Amino acid sequence: MRTAANLLPGLLRSLVLAVAALMLVAGGSQSAEFERNIMTGGPTGTYIRIGKDIAALGGECGLTLNVIESAGSLENFVGVRNRRNTQFGIVQSDLLEYLKTFEANDPEVQDAVRGVRIMFPLYNEEVHVLARTGIASLKDLEGKKIAIDVKDSGTFLTASLILDILQVEAAERLPLNPDQALPKLQAGDIDAFFYVAGAPALLFANAAIDPVQFHLLPITEAPLLATYIKASIPAGTYGFQTDPVDVVAVKAVLMTYDYDPNKNAYHRQSCTTVSDFSSLVLNGMDKLRETGHPKWQSVDLSALPPGWQVGSCVKAGMALDYAPACTRATAPAPADSNEEYLNLLKQRLKN
Repeated sequence: MRTAANLLPGLLRSLVLAVAALMLVAGGSQSAEFERNIMTGGPTGTYIRIGKDIAALGGECGLTLNVIESAGSLENFVGVRNRRNTQFGIVQSDLLEYLKTFEANDPEVQDAVRGVRIMFPLYNEEVHVLARTGIASLKDLEGKKIAIDVKDSGTFLTASLILDILQVEAAERLPLNPDQALPKLQAGDIDAFFYVAGAPALLFANAAIDPVQFHLLPITEAPLLATYIKASIPAGTYGFQTDPVDVVAVKAVLMTYDYDPNKNAYHRQSCTTVSDFSSLVLNGMDKLRETGHPKWQSVDLSALPPGWQVGSCVKAGMALDYAPACTRATAPAPADSNEEYLNLLKQRLKN
């Protein structure tokens, strides 16, 4: 029989190993640069290019920001909440409404939502719904087969939320990404698919889509305007689209977390990271618009989406007198760290 005395050496060993591991991490953090990460999207999407633009600003200032690929908004939200050293994520602004709607009974999710903060609003992403021409509106998707993208994507959450707000009961909601959904639609296997992307979306711009068989659905239903922004896809944006199409858009936002610098070293360093990059982005907007992704030209930093609160660490970095860590003056280290000691010793020996 194993008694408390028998268990003690094992518990003690575990405790020692745990403390040693913590000391190793703490020791490493003193000598290595604090790790910073931003969750973005797929390798060919807009999110990852925006993330690389932000990382480049940090790189010019000596601050490394790792750009992490992901499936999209849901994975990015979880990453900022649970992934170590991940201070930023690019997500769709309807993420919060989605979580409040679909995870209303999950206390952990609701607690996580309370800690989420916006760093900056970015650009609008239009909601595209490509459908057979016999389908005239979102309501006509009732009983149809609809592709809504893979589960962790932003398109998935937007499509799910829109269909639920409008109480549209599809025959099937299929987890196909837009690249998979387009040939399925053209083959007659599905009736429509959602794709949330800043227009012009390369998928539609580069594909041969028959305007006799397929069209973009207008999205003008009033209940959606509490969550989404009115938008329009101009005529001729795509080869198959001769007329403008009124739709809704969701704003991409740069998300962070409500770090408390008084809580522990990680929160303190993460808060500083958020403040530093807030300052760098604000001061670098002209450069981002000139040399970054074209979507930077449509960024309006005052267009805060409903339901989001700006983080305190963000506001600290926005102060006029804030200087990012990479720009702060530091005293040069003496050429010989023992020089002061030797000088003092000489003075004592003279006496």
